[in-house]
Amino acid sequence: MDLSYGGEYEAFRGEVRDFIADHASQAPKGNGMRSKPVLDWQALLIEKGYTARTIPREYGGHGAEPDILKSRIIAEEFANAQVSNGLGGQGIQMLVPTLLEIGTEEQKKRFIGPTLRGEIVWCQGYSEPNAGSDLASLTTSAVLDGDEWVVNGQKIWTSTAKQADWIFCLVRTEPEAPKHKGISFLLFSMDTPGIEVRPLKTMTGDSTFNEVFFTDVRVPKQQIVGSRGEGWFVANSILRHERGMLGDPNATFSRLNALIELMQQETVDSRRVIDNPVFRDRLMQIQGEVMAMRFNDMRILSAKLNNKDASLAGMIVKLQGTELRHRLEGLAIDALGELGLLYEDSPLLRGQGAWQSQYMFYLGLIIGGGTSQIQKNIISERGLGMPREPKPQQV
Repeated sequence: MDLSYGGEYEAFRGEVRDFIADHASQAPKGNGMRSKPVLDWQALLIEKGYTARTIPREYGGHGAEPDILKSRIIAEEFANAQVSNGLGGQGIQMLVPTLLEIGTEEQKKRFIGPTLRGEIVWCQGYSEPNAGSDLASLTTSAVLDGDEWVVNGQKIWTSTAKQADWIFCLVRTEPEAPKHKGISFLLFSMDTPGIEVRPLKTMTGDSTFNEVFFTDVRVPKQQIVGSRGEGWFVANSILRHERGMLGDPNATFSRLNALIELMQQETVDSRRVIDNPVFRDRLMQIQGEVMAMRFNDMRILSAKLNNKDASLAGMIVKLQGTELRHRLEGLAIDALGELGLLYEDSPLLRGQGAWQSQYMFYLGLIIGGGTSQIQKNIISERGLGMPREPKPQQV
């Protein structure tokens, strides 16, 4: 069996490796999403086609034809080199593909390019205090007043709301309709009067989540994506892309390479951690799962290009990805021994504390974005056709 990609693709792999060798020093390392090095690097990657590769040029992307093998080669080489493969997040990985599918031409031209370039940072207004797992029971309202929607309500667990320029937000526009039918999907600036953001500190020590309050927030009528009252369809497109983002196999592969490097460098009783058979076995188990995760990603990409159904393959991504990352980060902490207990500003801290921070962050993501229990229900009911869990009788 010949598993090589062939001459054309190996030549392309050489081009990618040459680019990384020549430009890796320009890649940002923790400079924040708005710093000049980050934005310059993003612009360079778009120009070369190493990010936003297949997004049309008229919307700010590179404009290349879809090619699953070239996409895989790019992901592999950037992960192997542990070099940033560009900006991601809710705007680029969730809203942009949704606008390409559903948005108007004006919305595509207005928002996609600046979002790809990092000029617009987005947050997602979905969860509410009483509408988390049952998202469709949301109560944040939007009432049409002339040419504007007037929004009132509250969102919670809103990532990057403090830094965001814009929000994509689910609101209830038809209060008398069935709960899945009366929802609309609005886009509006976070500078709009009537918006208040309150940061929430998590166990990582950072305020990655926020509460957001809306009081008579006025939004232009045309800033709705899809049709009025059909926002649940748009929301599910976003959620599908979110699950892929939270279980990104390329990010996990890059992190695996960093873990292997760590285990080769750290020692216990003058022996490398990777030479300890217990740790090595745990590493091999994770390595096998990362490999399976990457092949599943290729299955999904191939199905998209060939107009085939890979819905079940997509359903497992978030469940597998977040639980695997949590175990991967946990193995690093165990490999560090007593140093794995360190946090914040110790001089003996490894990786600027990223192993400890990511371990706790992914514990949160096992819950956020749809808990593992909910993901298993989705897989069993929608993917495998199993009967729905019976609801308790109302007393």
